[in-house]
Amino acid sequence: MSDDDGKARPPGFGFETRAIHAGARPDPTTGARNTPIFQTTSYVFDDVDHAADLFNLQTFGFIYSRLTNPTVSVLEERIANLEDGRAAVCAASGHAAQFLTFFTLLGPGDEFVASRNLYGGSITQFGLSFKKLGWTCHFVDPTDPENFRRALTPKCKAIFLEILANPGGIVVDVEPVAAIAREAGIPLIVDNTMATPYLCRPFEWGADIVVHSTTKFLSGHGTSVGGAVVESGRFDWAQNDKFPCMTQPEPAYHGLTFYETFGDFGFTTKARAVALRDFGPTLSPANAFYTITGIETLHLRMERHVQNAQAVAEFLEGHPAVAGVSYAGLPSSPYHDLARKYLPRGPGSVFTCRLKGGFEAGVRLVESVELFSHLANIGDTRSLILHPASTTHRQLSPEQQVAAGAGPDVVRLSIGLETADDLLRDLDRGLAATTTGK
Repeated sequence: MSDDDGKARPPGFGFETRAIHAGARPDPTTGARNTPIFQTTSYVFDDVDHAADLFNLQTFGFIYSRLTNPTVSVLEERIANLEDGRAAVCAASGHAAQFLTFFTLLGPGDEFVASRNLYGGSITQFGLSFKKLGWTCHFVDPTDPENFRRALTPKCKAIFLEILANPGGIVVDVEPVAAIAREAGIPLIVDNTMATPYLCRPFEWGADIVVHSTTKFLSGHGTSVGGAVVESGRFDWAQNDKFPCMTQPEPAYHGLTFYETFGDFGFTTKARAVALRDFGPTLSPANAFYTITGIETLHLRMERHVQNAQAVAEFLEGHPAVAGVSYAGLPSSPYHDLARKYLPRGPGSVFTCRLKGGFEAGVRLVESVELFSHLANIGDTRSLILHPASTTHRQLSPEQQVAAGAGPDVVRLSIGLETADDLLRDLDRGLAATTTGK
């Protein structure tokens, strides 16, 4: 069977069915059809031996909601299923998911390579905060896959990229980057927040770990902050000596070796049992519940997001106040062919445009629109607008802003589910204000 994107899949349920049912069953005690919010801190053990087995990771179950919670577990299984991954661990935010990933992979003095076209907060996290932990990130221009190879050092333990770059427009050619990571014996980590597994599943193109800010399209309604780490289960952690975290005995668990013991879900087990346990960026059961509910309509929402984004992008490309539109759904985009390859259902609904009036025009536009909400989020049912140079990317230097696709004349749009004509009228009024000053 296929999910209508031309790629063969093993027999099983379709994406839409899995988005509604994966990981969940009626509650065995009450018969509740919806996954309940298990608003509890802890769980009763059967006996002392059961408790010991849980704490030793010799059996699976619930101990304390910092580690595992039944509502969160449903979300983890659902996201892993939709990504065609082996297992997932959720966290309190997308940034927390990235931290769990790199803390599990890296030790002091280790390095990794990342695309320079990332969410501004990720650039700061990788480039500044991670330095305080002894981790070094080398940023590269992702438009040439060979840049990743050239940046690798013997201490590099991973490659990181966003397949659809935030603030938008760039599609990274994942397949050759995956080959470079494979040759180096290190995992490729892909942030799939902007695409979601409905538009792209990076494991099919060679990724080893996928991360999400579930805050965005997976939740979908601007209600719930969260993050997720998903592993493919196909990376061989024992192929070299780069990953003692996975292949050497773990002192916190009486010398247990995570890859040897848990095999194809060893990475997320280690991320949960050590990083999540010790640092505690736990996803709340209420936020997990809202995200589960959001995912049930992911396929319907993404279709409308993409449809509206295409209409808005085409409108802006022809507007006299606009200098350019960076949306891979436009034939004029240099990433149009890559989008057709990796994102046949559409290149998402977040993109940027450049205004002829520069920085001041960007400020005026976000302050003049009425239907679009001026705020720092994406992936909402509502259409959102932002001037990155004065908000999310303001901590970057002007050179970094331009390199990240967030220069002074750039406005980011996250296109929602409203009537497309209403969005066009709102933008037209706002753009008129950029030229009249009113």
